[in-house]
Amino acid sequence: MQNGPQHTGTGDLRVAVIGGGIGGMAAAGALLARGLDVEVYEQAPKLAEVGAGVLITPNSLRFLERIGLGPALAEVGARISDGSTYYRADGSVVAPILTSDSQGWNGMYGMHRADLLDALVESFPAQRIHADYRCVGFTQDESGAHVEFANGERAHADVVIGADGINSTLQRYVVEPSTPVNSGSIAYRGLIPAQRLPEWKQAASQLWMGDRKHFLVYPVRRGELINYVAFVPSTRELAESWSAPGDPDELRRSFEGWDPVVTGLLEQVETTHWWGLYDREPLTEWTSGRLALLGDAAHPMLPHLGQGANQSIEDAAALGVFLDGCGPAHADIVDALAGYAQVRRPRTGEVQAGARANGRRYDSEYPDLTTRDSEIVDSVTFRRWLYDFDAEAVAAAARERLQSSGIGS
Repeated sequence: MQNGPQHTGTGDLRVAVIGGGIGGMAAAGALLARGLDVEVYEQAPKLAEVGAGVLITPNSLRFLERIGLGPALAEVGARISDGSTYYRADGSVVAPILTSDSQGWNGMYGMHRADLLDALVESFPAQRIHADYRCVGFTQDESGAHVEFANGERAHADVVIGADGINSTLQRYVVEPSTPVNSGSIAYRGLIPAQRLPEWKQAASQLWMGDRKHFLVYPVRRGELINYVAFVPSTRELAESWSAPGDPDELRRSFEGWDPVVTGLLEQVETTHWWGLYDREPLTEWTSGRLALLGDAAHPMLPHLGQGANQSIEDAAALGVFLDGCGPAHADIVDALAGYAQVRRPRTGEVQAGARANGRRYDSEYPDLTTRDSEIVDSVTFRRWLYDFDAEAVAAAARERLQSSGIGS
């Protein structure tokens, strides 16, 4: 099944997207929607995501709907709406969680990551997705870009998009690889069938905040599953793994004495997984000639704003604007990719910083919790700035300005 406008991908510009995760497939879909010749190369034997949740917020949903994915996401997502709430650890209400943009449009879904990726994959021609292609090298010259893979194959394109994640192979061809910044926390995550929690608040995201810990819960997969993420402090240097097995009893002990709603949910946990939380300082460069970075390869961020996937999708929207109508000449591509980076870097830098600040709020790193609670109430302004953003429109305006000044024309 394919959704949205269908193109054969026979445009003049050949694009190789390295990485078939959410960011890579969003970029591929954005470029295909503009008629570009796109191929996707994924290092795993098949395109798949871990069994975990992701929030899709209005700033990315508006673009996904434009490229025809609205019905597919509505079918597999769980709408997050009124009743979403911030709490103190004891269950005292702090503030509502914003789930709409400034116009009142509720554009938020809780989604299983695999369901989101499947929707992106199914909207893209299967013959243009190449699995088991691990990137091991990159070169470029005036005539084009060339990617080498561990299986001995090579790809040739006019543009290469590095959407290969937080441990990007392609990043070193743009800038010196960045050093991971350990947040001092780990996160346990898992899924519980909703039928085992019949009293659970439906269609809502809920977040409890305590001493150096916080606990986030929201529904996914049409509300059939409850996704939880528990953030706890750790001095261990844990891997950036999404699938390392965790200890349910250790998780339960971490939240003893919290709101009975939290401890009751944790009683239902049979298996859990953890991952170490890291981000990176903002990169000084995102592009080099015909190569551009996207998503976690360009701006890995902590999950405390729920914006990792959403910012990758924003990147995809902006990239489509700057490459639309671009010819294969080296100078044209350099200008187009530089414009993409110029419009995206300030935005993602603010979101990275905002995610760090929000983590400190959620973990109650304040001598007076009334200050923390006041900041949570006031954070609705920042959330509106996040959710009102139209990456496509902003990129189009920026491209027009750059062209009027003689850049990228």
